[in-house]
Amino acid sequence: MSTAFRADLRDMFLPDRTGKHGPLPPLLVSMTLVSGLVDAFSYLVLGHVFVANMTGNIVLLGFALAGAPGFSITASLAALAAFVVGAVLGGRFSARHRDHRARLHSYAAAVQAVFLAVAVLLAALADTGTPPAGYRYGLIAALGISMGLQNASARTLAIPDLTTTVVTLTITGIAADSALAGGAGSKAGRRLVPVATMLVGALIGALLVRHAQVFDPLVIALATVVAGAATSHLLGRSDPSWVHARA
Repeated sequence: MSTAFRADLRDMFLPDRTGKHGPLPPLLVSMTLVSGLVDAFSYLVLGHVFVANMTGNIVLLGFALAGAPGFSITASLAALAAFVVGAVLGGRFSARHRDHRARLHSYAAAVQAVFLAVAVLLAALADTGTPPAGYRYGLIAALGISMGLQNASARTLAIPDLTTTVVTLTITGIAADSALAGGAGSKAGRRLVPVATMLVGALIGALLVRHAQVFDPLVIALATVVAGAATSHLLGRSDPSWVHARA
């Protein structure tokens, strides 16, 4: 393993607290895990719909419009609408707190946790592998809003290669910037982390849906977001330089 690769991994998981982004990289890695967990639940339990990955959701909407079996126009549109509402809410947080990144992350994550808690409650009350329509659309709304909020705040935090949801450009960067392609360097250690993290989140979420209580992925996602909100709040209270840094 090259020195640069190891340095990339260290910067993602154990960054210098006095560095440009402080503890934000591992916090956004944890939010990427949340995306995998939540989309595993939504796709497998709520009927072939994504609530975090809107690129995938648009594709599924196309399938539904074509009449492909197992896909729902209303579910995909509901997820898209909820995500937009969450993104608007996240945009308002960003406009208010963009000059203090710790406050932005902690406040946005705290509100996200509220919507995730609502989703956990709805999933537990449904107590079935296939929730009734009322619970299903309530879950899509709560989860879509929470993930729209997450994506909007992550966009403002602007940590390179850590969007928390979209990994297509990250994978492209690994290949296109590699020495094989004549690039200056792919930063593979840094870029592989969010890809692997989303895979792990989806894997854990799918395993829990299949072999445990279907709402367990949401419980883990909620705990992760709450822990992240508490971490950024505590580490940002002393007003370190990274809270004001710009990417």
